[in-house]
Amino acid sequence: MADKPFLTDIKTLRERARKHIEQGAVTEGYRGDRETVIKLLNEALATEIVCVLRYRRHHFMAAGINAESVAAEFLIHANEEQGHADLIAARIVQLKGEPNFSPEGLLTRSHAEYVEGDTLIDMIKEDLVAERIAIDSYRDMVNYVGNDDSTTRRMLEGILAMEEEHADDLVSLLEGFSPRDLSQGAVS
Repeated sequence: MADKPFLTDIKTLRERARKHIEQGAVTEGYRGDRETVIKLLNEALATEIVCVLRYRRHHFMAAGINAESVAAEFLIHANEEQGHADLIAARIVQLKGEPNFSPEGLLTRSHAEYVEGDTLIDMIKEDLVAERIAIDSYRDMVNYVGNDDSTTRRMLEGILAMEEEHADDLVSLLEGFSPRDLSQGAVS
């Protein structure tokens, strides 16, 4: 390892920085497959948008004895998912791509589904399923990107951690219901 230089010499760094300046943050040192990374990020963006929409619906539709606290949690999650979407869109632009916000094909691009749920328990379960899908999707993306794009990897790891927190929150919400309610999905 001692034979490997830590940094490129300053003169070379300066010369490389002046080449292709229109590429912004995407320098010659970028090792990722930009087109594939942008495609994955647009799928993640669609997933986050679908999750925002589902959580917002659940926030407004929550009804029943536990509805107030659960609705508040849905709104928190919706806002955090919107933050993820914003981070992802910004990264796509940094990579010289275009974030796809088109409603056309949104559910096709999304890894998560948009399931409304009839009862409060159904809503919580559907959100938990979506979080579990997001967890696996983000883990796969982190592994794909690896060390080829450390900025995208760190962003994805941060989002992954938040999705894991969301899943834990939702499991905790389900623990507040009786086994009878959970088996029947009776809480509306």
